[in-house]
Amino acid sequence: MEARTYTNFLATFLMISILIAVGQYRWRRLRAAVWRMRPLFTAAVLLLCAWELITAGWHWLPLPYFPSPAAVLQSMISDRTLLFDSTWHSLVLLIAGYFLGALAGFVSGVCIGWSDPARYWGMPLLKVIGPVPATAWIPLAMVISPSATLSATALIALAVWFPVTMLTASGISNTRASYLDVARTLGANQRYLIFRVAIPAALPSIFVGLFMGLGASFLTLVVAESVGVKSGLGWYVSWAQGWAEYGKVFAALIIMAAFFSTIMTLLFKLRDRVLVWQKGMIKW
Repeated sequence: MEARTYTNFLATFLMISILIAVGQYRWRRLRAAVWRMRPLFTAAVLLLCAWELITAGWHWLPLPYFPSPAAVLQSMISDRTLLFDSTWHSLVLLIAGYFLGALAGFVSGVCIGWSDPARYWGMPLLKVIGPVPATAWIPLAMVISPSATLSATALIALAVWFPVTMLTASGISNTRASYLDVARTLGANQRYLIFRVAIPAALPSIFVGLFMGLGASFLTLVVAESVGVKSGLGWYVSWAQGWAEYGKVFAALIIMAAFFSTIMTLLFKLRDRVLVWQKGMIKW
């Protein structure tokens, strides 16, 4: 079964490669993209070949802890329904926690960065709670929260809240005084100064906080699902590992990598669209 699945995979990969090779001669944009991504594609193919040789060919790595690519692919196909359901639950949980944490971090960051009283009371709270990893609150969250899903959402929100708050407050407080002076000279009120001057000037720092919060949310999501929530990719990895189904473990890890990478890419696209006025200045 594994051999047939792997053969079908290689045949599909070969057909796609042929279609891309033919299409790049007709579409200039596709040809440029293929040329730019060629080193990555080559490295991926070499890595796949090395993985196959080390596991299925030479048996250098012990089974069942290191399955072959064919075994991983077979696990991914045979358990596709549960994997899709787990991915969907992780996506819903991540979006809910990330949105709440980013919103709370943005509001608190603007308040701390703009208002002296808010900075006086808010910074000590950030210095005490912020450095504590969100995963360290899992035992307390499981006791206080009425459901595991709610506690996982709150932990993800907490993990996102700290970096977004810190970077937003830093960006707001470091707004150039000349911008504010010119706006005041033209008759701008307090609301205009915050929403039309300070926040746009702080957007680069805000996006740095959003990226840092996104990385923290990935970690918190997997850990929270592993110990509390009975669904999601983190739960699936723990469940498969408990049954020594390491092909399923690797399948879930591959899906996690693609899942998290896609979300990170979407945030990059949003950053480039919002900060279009800084095009050419941003190097990350």
